[in-house]
Amino acid sequence: MSKITEYSATNVVPEAHVDAEKWNRIPSDKEVANTILALQRRGIKVIHVKNGQNALDILKTIIPQNAEVMDGASVTLVEIGYREFLDSGQSGWKSLRATVHAESDYTKRRELRRKSMTAQYFISGVNAIAQTGELVACDTGGSRVGAWHFAARRLILVCGVNKIVPTLDDALSRVREYAYPLENIRATKKYGESSKLGKWVILAQESEEDRVTVVLIDESLGY
Repeated sequence: MSKITEYSATNVVPEAHVDAEKWNRIPSDKEVANTILALQRRGIKVIHVKNGQNALDILKTIIPQNAEVMDGASVTLVEIGYREFLDSGQSGWKSLRATVHAESDYTKRRELRRKSMTAQYFISGVNAIAQTGELVACDTGGSRVGAWHFAARRLILVCGVNKIVPTLDDALSRVREYAYPLENIRATKKYGESSKLGKWVILAQESEEDRVTVVLIDESLGY
């Protein structure tokens, strides 16, 4: 099992007044298998694992030593232990997030954040996956999704099967009706600022072989 944190859904849902039964369900094995096939048809590699520890082990395997790594804010990445591992200094990776946060000048920090979108490896979560193969995420300012389209050399998206919904329309609705209310509570508590449905991304096709990998976990994780 992955780690339950202060901002895990189980601790935030009671305040959010969302329909968790509808938007945070564990799909059937058939639904998961169909989703994986749909993603693969869209040029997206899928690594299917049982739990968060397996997912972290996969990241350790596929990201080489000394690689530049940047990540978007993600409850899922915290829950699987990625952030703790990265911050421990034991990864052997070059953390661009650490470089960004070490810069005290606001203007310079924003420029470093923009440049970090071109990292060799960009790790992020996902807000919804349609069984038809589209991946959807939304972020207030875009730092979590800016690398998705093209900038990052390799994009690794880590998510639980609870993000799977039937259609693209359902995926968009899941963000509005479930992920956003939970993220708004998290952002308000952690940063003192509300979240916004600011910048959306729909990844519907990847033409560059092996550029995008989804690590799909048989657990309920993140928002």
